[in-house]
Order: sequence, then structure tokens, then C-alpha cells
Amino acid sequence: MVLSEASQSVLGYAAGDSRKCRGRWDVWHVAPENAIDVDCNRLHSRPSPNALKALGAETPLSNNFGPICLSDMVEHGGLDVMCLNKYCSSSSSSSTSEKESKLFKQWKENLTENYPQKNAEILSAQYGTILLLIGISLMLAVTNGEHSVKEEHLLSFITTLMILQLLWMLWYVVRKDRQGSLVSEKDAHAGTSWVRGGLTLLALLSLIMDAFRIGYYVGYRSCISAVIVVYPVVHAVHTISQVHFLWFHIKDVIKRYKTFERFGVIHAVFTNLLLWCSGVMSEAEHYMSNHNRRLSSLGFVNHSITKGAAEESDLDCNCTTSACTMFSSSLYYLYPFNIEYHIIVSAMLFVMWKNIGRTIDHHDSHKKSTSRRAGLIFGPIMGLLVLASTIGVLVVYSLHVEKSGKMRESAIVMFYCYGIVILALMCSAGVTGLLIYRAEGLPMDTSKNPSRQLDGGMLLGASVGPWLMSWCSVVAVAVTHSNPQYRWCSLVYALLVVVEKYVQNLFIIESLYRKDDDEHSPGSTGTATPEIFSVAASMSPPYDGIVNRAYDGQDKCCSGHRDSEQVENGQVYGGNRKPSEVPLPVGSLKNKPSRKRQILRNIAVFLFMCNISLWILPAFGVRPQFDNGLEQETFGFPIWSTVLNFAIPLGLFYRMHCVASLFEVFMKV
Repeated sequence: MVLSEASQSVLGYAAGDSRKCRGRWDVWHVAPENAIDVDCNRLHSRPSPNALKALGAETPLSNNFGPICLSDMVEHGGLDVMCLNKYCSSSSSSSTSEKESKLFKQWKENLTENYPQKNAEILSAQYGTILLLIGISLMLAVTNGEHSVKEEHLLSFITTLMILQLLWMLWYVVRKDRQGSLVSEKDAHAGTSWVRGGLTLLALLSLIMDAFRIGYYVGYRSCISAVIVVYPVVHAVHTISQVHFLWFHIKDVIKRYKTFERFGVIHAVFTNLLLWCSGVMSEAEHYMSNHNRRLSSLGFVNHSITKGAAEESDLDCNCTTSACTMFSSSLYYLYPFNIEYHIIVSAMLFVMWKNIGRTIDHHDSHKKSTSRRAGLIFGPIMGLLVLASTIGVLVVYSLHVEKSGKMRESAIVMFYCYGIVILALMCSAGVTGLLIYRAEGLPMDTSKNPSRQLDGGMLLGASVGPWLMSWCSVVAVAVTHSNPQYRWCSLVYALLVVVEKYVQNLFIIESLYRKDDDEHSPGSTGTATPEIFSVAASMSPPYDGIVNRAYDGQDKCCSGHRDSEQVENGQVYGGNRKPSEVPLPVGSLKNKPSRKRQILRNIAVFLFMCNISLWILPAFGVRPQFDNGLEQETFGFPIWSTVLNFAIPLGLFYRMHCVASLFEVFMKV
């Protein structure tokens, strides 16, 4: 009860000192400053007009007046009281209402903060899965070759999804611009600059493919649906808008409208997954058509394969321009880039979806300045040799596989020999890197990082396809009755594919989860350990956290307290050591990496180039699994082609994802 000054001076007989009546206390609490004890029995008697005036009650008095109407006092700015007397009816009702209010508040908090967010996460994931399954169902119906479901239906569905994603991204950007004064949290590990740069290059090639598609469809506009022409236009707008969104908003940690944003982000994730599936289906149909034509030209049996509704041979009219053939042949070489673009985008958006509502740890370690080119000789040279040999194998294989049977077998043997050498070198490099990590004994980083967790999960998930293909090849070599000259080469190659992925996955995951040298406790081996903690006198690193200003400027007057300053500035990350154990660098301001660090960087560069090489070959048509005939003899053409159409896209994604992960490993070590 907040009383006016007059009320505090003139209380009448309705309020006064504490009184004990009939063995109990009647306490009236006045908030926030004054506490007045009121005798409930005296309130049942008729108060004086002056007392009512002082208390702020304007209710007219009557002869049959009972207790003072406290609600009227509260409404008119008078008493704001709470009766704690257990015999008082107003006291019990007030206590009950407070309990109900607390229960309602707790229930509302649980409903709006905990349960709905988890519920929204599950519902949004189910929503995205439903979109993907609907799209895959339409794709399977289109590949059947019947006219009940046409390609226009599939493209109309995908175009609608892209337009909805464009509307969501527009709404998100406009809302962020209106909240320009608010600084949103960022996840530094999501969408690194080199990943976004590589993604921009893939998007540029996808835009070129869209331009070729538009030119091709315009030539046949008299006999195709308008939806087929509109699709590449919408896809181009979608690509440009999405790249802009990824460059400026992929690191955002969403804290407002979380439920709605979950559905928006997951819609974008599964839209790109559906575009990836569509690209894989189109590329597989194109390759199978060429493969069937090549087998027919060599005199083999023409296996029945299903053709999509959009094959060029099914068109009922002639092209009105002279560039249709060029556009059609060029699309085949651009399919791999468009496929990789969409799968990488979906992975980046999935990290953004996982970051919704997440609390970011803002403790960022100040990394040492090092020369990343120091000691980089062996890795780049070996990687360039592998890349050059890959281009040679690609050209020779593409030319010889379409020739006579003998040249075809020699081309397959050449590929397997090349693959065995490359995979053996990659296994050796990965094992060397793992041994170095064991020797260093760096602790593992167990902090929560959705981007890093997704990297590990995608490496293991994408390995399933190539592993399935390899074990099918092992079974085929073991049970086949034919004995071509490449039979045992195929067996060794398949086993090395299994081992290489196993070793490389371990190396990448361990590299990503290892703490840096400047983040672990002293005890790791290496000659560069003292230099990790060294700070040049001219360097002034940024402060991290609360700084004791009493130590400011100590480096100007006394160099003996250098270690304490480095601790305060965030340059030392644990461990007790003596000042004499940490010499300051005399020459260069950059720390020279240890011998082990140099070896790890060379390994990362070499594996980086090898994965690019192993991505190029299947992406541009070097697929001996279709041409050797061993697996086809064992499993049959329909089953084996289904396995390959599942495994090869996963293998391509695995190689591209390893490229991005190994670049991150190189930057980390």
C-alpha cells in the first residue's frame, strides 16, 4: 500500500500500531516502503470520515457499513494491501490467487520456451522430409516413361518451392534491415569464407548452365510447355538470391520468430536437396543414354533402360536456332557443378537451422601469426603431379573406351592401375598424419559445434555409397566365371577404396576435433611450443574479457612482467610456466611452424589435390564400373545400374566435401 503524505500523517483509528486481538496477529503489508498493522476487528467498526479521507477511500458511508472496501481503495490509488491473517477471507483468496498465478506463469514459460521449440524442430524436420518424399515420388513417376506424370509436373512443384524460398529470404532480409540497430549473434564456424568462395564459383557455373538451358528450350519453344522455359529463369534468380543470402546471413544465430524461421530454413534445406536429386536424376539419365548408345555401337546387347520424358529425342519439333546442339552437349559438362552446388548449400543451411536459438560461446582464441607457406614443398608438388596424371587418364579413357574391345580393356586396366597408386599414396599420407597426432598428444575439443558435427556426419554418410559399390565389386570378382585382364586389379582397387575412406575420415575428423597448440596445456611435443606463447613487443593484441587497468602500460616501464600481460591480453591459454621458459622472438614477427606442423600441412594439401582428382574422373564420365561387365554379370544390369546411380552421386559429394574439410584442416594446423 502506497500512501500519500497525508495518509502517513493522519491514519485515524482504522490504522495504527500493531494490535494483538483474540490470540492472533492481523498483519497488513504495505509495499514498498511502509508496513502498517491494522486490526481487522476495528476495521469492521465505523471509521471516521477523516480516516477514510486519509486512506483515499471515496466510498459513501451508510448506516449498515461493514468492512472497508479495499478494492475501491486500490482502484482510486489508495491502499494496496495483502492480508496474511489466516482467518481473513481476503487473505486466503489472495494466497490462492498468487499460487494460481505462479502456476500459470510457470506453465506458460514451459509452453512458450521449452516444449514448442523442440516441437517446432521436429515438426519442421518432418515438413522438409515430406517435401523431399513428394519430389522423389514425382521423379520416379517421370522416369517410368509413362505420360501420366510429365516433367512439367515435377518442374512446377520444384519451381513453387523455389518461389516460396525466395519469399522467405526476402522477408528475412527485410526484417533484419529493420532491426539494423540490434547486433545479432554470429556463429564463426558456419560458412567460412573459403567455402562461400568456392560455392560462389559453383553458383556461377550453375548460372551458365541455366543460360544454356534457356537457349536450348527457346529453340524448342513451339513444342514444349512454358513451365520448362520458366524453370531455368526461376532457378537463376533463386541461385543469385541464395548466394547473396549465404554471404551475408548464413552465420546468423536466430533468436526471434524461432518457430517460423525453423520452417523457413528447413524449407530452403530440402528445396536444395530436391534440386540436387533432380540434377542427379537428369545426369544419370544422360549418362545411361550415352552408355547404351556406346554399347550398341560396339555390338553388345542393347540393354533396356528407361528414358526420361525430357530427352531430346522425344521432342516432336525441330530447333529454331542453330545453337541447340551446342547447348545440349554443353549441359552435360555443367551438371556436376550444379549438383555439388545444391548439396553444399543444403549442408550450410542445415547448420543455420541447427543454430536457431543456440547460445554462442563468444570466447574466441587469438591465434598466433604463422607463415602458412613455410615448408610447403612436397605436398603441392605431389598434388600437381596427381592432378596432371588425372587429366591424362580422363582424356585417354574417354577416347579408348569407345573403340574396340581390346583398347577398351586397356583403358580400364589403366584406370585401375592409376587408382591403386593414388589410393595407396593417400592411405600412407593419412596414416602418417594420424601417427603425428598420436605423438603430439593434443587434447580433443569437445565443445558444441554444429558445423563440425555435421562435417563428421556427412563424411560417414557419404562414404556409404562408395563402400557399397566397392563391396559389390569384391563379391563380383570372387564369384564371376569370366577372367578379364583387369579382374584382380578391380579387386585391389575396391579394397583400397574402403581402406582409403576409412583412414581419410579418421584423419579429417581427428584434425577438426584437435585443439590448437595455443589452446592446450603445456605438454605437447614439438620445437615450436615456446614460440606459441611469444608476443613481440610491437604487437598489441586485443583484450578479451575484463582487464585490470592497473596493469596497463607495464610493457613500457618494465619488461619483467611480460608474461602477466600476455595472460591478461588473452595470449596464454593455460598452464603454469616460468618466464625464463618463454623466450621472445628476436627476428621475424611470425612464428615458424614445427616440423610436425609442416608435415601435416603437406599431407592436407596432398589429400586436397587427390580428392579433386578423384572427383574429376567420375564427374566427367570415367566410370569403369559401367564398362568392365563383372558386376553386371553377377547382379544383372537393372540392379547394378540402380546401385551405381545411388553410389556414384554420394561418392562425388564425398570427394567435394573432403576438399572443403581438408582446406579447413590446412588452415587449422
